[in-house]
Amino acid sequence: MDVLLIERRGGTAVLTLNRPEARNALDPALRDALAASIPQLRDPAVKAVVICGAGGHFCAGGDVKAMKPEPAQDEVFGGRERLLRLDRWFDELVDLEKPVIAAVDGVAFGAGLSLVLAADIVLASPRARFCSVFARLGFVPDAGGMYLLPRAIGLARAKDMVFSARVVEAREALAIGLVQQVCEGDVVQAALAHAERFRHAPTAAIGIAKTVMNHAFESERREVYAQEALAQALCLQSAFHKEAARRFIDKQPPLYAWPETKA
Repeated sequence: MDVLLIERRGGTAVLTLNRPEARNALDPALRDALAASIPQLRDPAVKAVVICGAGGHFCAGGDVKAMKPEPAQDEVFGGRERLLRLDRWFDELVDLEKPVIAAVDGVAFGAGLSLVLAADIVLASPRARFCSVFARLGFVPDAGGMYLLPRAIGLARAKDMVFSARVVEAREALAIGLVQQVCEGDVVQAALAHAERFRHAPTAAIGIAKTVMNHAFESERREVYAQEALAQALCLQSAFHKEAARRFIDKQPPLYAWPETKA
């Protein structure tokens, strides 16, 4: 059985974590499959990415049973190398220059929470539950958790989740900004519909904006201004902008417009 299912739905790449018997916990095989998927996601035909889990759960975190040093490796250094390998592909996912949407049902614990934080947009079902579970095992957050969580919900709330290792239900996750929407229906279908909105989007422009914003908290204000200026100069010469501007001047329908939500 493939531990990671990859399929295309139009311009959307769908990654389904497929270890339902283990609540999609990250074992070496699943980590390696996720790492191997990154080049496929860079395909220009992919306009957005949806990440979800099979069997009613998103991801229960690292598979504790699989946390053993490899043969002939020192136990301490083997653990370090395992996490460094995780960080390499995880960082590539965070930096992927196109929208990434997490469709969360059931648990998103530990490294599963970090995988949620790697997404740009998070949709959750009412039964979604989030937990920085590491302290229960005497661990600290990994897979970028200590970097991404404070940026998503603020430092004080992040400390609360990390120190307490308590479960955050879907409605609280929405209230604190961990998720953007709680979907009463099928959350994966909602994520696919959301991703479809990017089919005609200026992917390159969105990708550059994502990269600059991802690093904005570490950048000096004027440095961000300089990055904006360079990015805008590139966009000004793009085929997308020239066609979009022509349509605007000629009062034709736009190339890309976010659908209005009716109240």
